[in-house]
Amino acid sequence: MKAALGKEIVLVVDDSPDALSLINDALEHAGMDVLVALEGRQALTIAQRIRPDIILLDAIMPNMDGFETCLALKADPTLASIPVIFMTGLTDTCDVVRGLEAGGVDYLTKPINPNELLARMRVHLANARQAVSVESALDSSGQHLVTVNAHGVMLWGTPQAHALLAKAEIDSLRQAKELAPQIQRWLQQPELAQSQALKVKQLSYPLELKLVAYQSSDEVLVRLIDGNRPTGSALLKSKLSITERESEVLHWIANGKTNREIAEILEMSPRTVNKHLEQLFPKLGVENRTAAAGVALRVLASE
Repeated sequence: MKAALGKEIVLVVDDSPDALSLINDALEHAGMDVLVALEGRQALTIAQRIRPDIILLDAIMPNMDGFETCLALKADPTLASIPVIFMTGLTDTCDVVRGLEAGGVDYLTKPINPNELLARMRVHLANARQAVSVESALDSSGQHLVTVNAHGVMLWGTPQAHALLAKAEIDSLRQAKELAPQIQRWLQQPELAQSQALKVKQLSYPLELKLVAYQSSDEVLVRLIDGNRPTGSALLKSKLSITERESEVLHWIANGKTNREIAEILEMSPRTVNKHLEQLFPKLGVENRTAAAGVALRVLASE
């Protein structure tokens, strides 16, 4: 376990040479690799070429200020998970809120105290490392999962989620302009969000969002649901490589129906239902109805 910072890459963005010098000395003394940018566009270019572990960002700069820069960083899926700490002389509450709404994780006022800066960075770097570990596991899960903040802004998503968003023709601009406000309103009603999926409006492609878990005070794990996805027995057929009739029988087993009830629903004899089950069990690698129902329920719950 790391006792100090060290070895991480930090990008410092500030148009003040004095501030840059002070921060650069403190970070290099802590053993970090430091990249420097004097304004927002330069910072974006550097971040895209050499992805930093954390970004220290001045709020007030010419041309492209820190708030715009942070929004641009968060709109890029490859950079969105990098923690951003704002540094500025502004102390008004509205400016603090603006920085956090833009995607910042913390806010320090100038003049910067190096010890305080390093302490805050330790916390956010540790959080980021933990998040990367979780995200790597989720990336390999094959599910359409994203994390969003309280304002509906997407912070991270699995490759499958990004593919589904692309299918629905939702780029970073549409995420910010159309999707985020709907998610924000949905999350502002916690009881509704926990009980009902959000059916996204203003899309030609049907898309729903289902709340999975609150990860922190400002991050929510959400599952994207493809409105054109197969459901029920069709989903079981596509996921388990079984026949249509076998998938229908399995679907009703998962719904707690007896062989006789299934026979009546599917208009076949109980003997035929038994034959389908005899073929199903080896395909699913199970030995009984209960285990087969468990396999089906896991597949149905994953979508």
